[in-house]
Amino acid sequence: MRNYWSCSKFADWVRGTAKPTAETSRGWREWNETAKTSHPIRYWIVEEGLDRVQNFINWPVTKLHDIKYYINNRWVTRTHALTAHPRDIRPGDWSDVGYRFLPCLFNELVEFVEVELAWWHIVWDDKARAEFKAPFYARGWWRWRVWRSPAAGLANLEWQRNLRHDEEWIGADDPLYGKLTPQAEKANEILALYMWWTVERPVRPDPHDASGWTAWCDRRRQEDGVPFWDLEDRNEEEREQSRHILDECHRLEQQFEQEDTDMMIRLIKIRQGLWT
Repeated sequence: MRNYWSCSKFADWVRGTAKPTAETSRGWREWNETAKTSHPIRYWIVEEGLDRVQNFINWPVTKLHDIKYYINNRWVTRTHALTAHPRDIRPGDWSDVGYRFLPCLFNELVEFVEVELAWWHIVWDDKARAEFKAPFYARGWWRWRVWRSPAAGLANLEWQRNLRHDEEWIGADDPLYGKLTPQAEKANEILALYMWWTVERPVRPDPHDASGWTAWCDRRRQEDGVPFWDLEDRNEEEREQSRHILDECHRLEQQFEQEDTDMMIRLIKIRQGLWT
């Protein structure tokens, strides 16, 4: 608001009524009605006339901003596309559509936390900028959305996920008083999904290793001295063992596949909370 002339101290003086820095929807409606009724002409001069003058004077700068953000959105952050990190899908490798969904969606979640929320955490806070050593290109005109700070993004989520309904918004007798806000609930879910993708899923065991199938095949290759595709169970006992191990491998694969699906569904459900 501080960049709008109609929100300046000069505007308050011309209008005759001070504009709040923050309000509820009801509060803004009441303020507009009061300000317009008290001084209708002065209200129009500031809220309509001053904005038009500012828009006219700032037109060249606005156009430069438009060009900058087009370049940023088109070639830097590519907000028209979902992208996979090279560690998940190497550029040039073929990847079926069904396989692309999971890494593309969760890579975008990582970008949201480590870039967008990191920016949000430092943009209005001088102390936070110093704490997270935000460079000059992390904010203002020079921002190109290339500064990444997982720590700053997580700090922002920590702040969001503890937001509660308080006297600033509702009365102490309201049933929601003291409870987490919808924003906080979404932040908790975002944090859980981010940690699953970046911390928990990468250390998930390979089903072939965890089931014992890799060790079983390695031992059989050494014993028989033939490639994997030529291995054959030599008796009913071996056949039963291999069947049991392979069934466990398939069980783990299905378990992990279901976990991936469940996490994608959870991410889709909180998509409206992914904003800055």
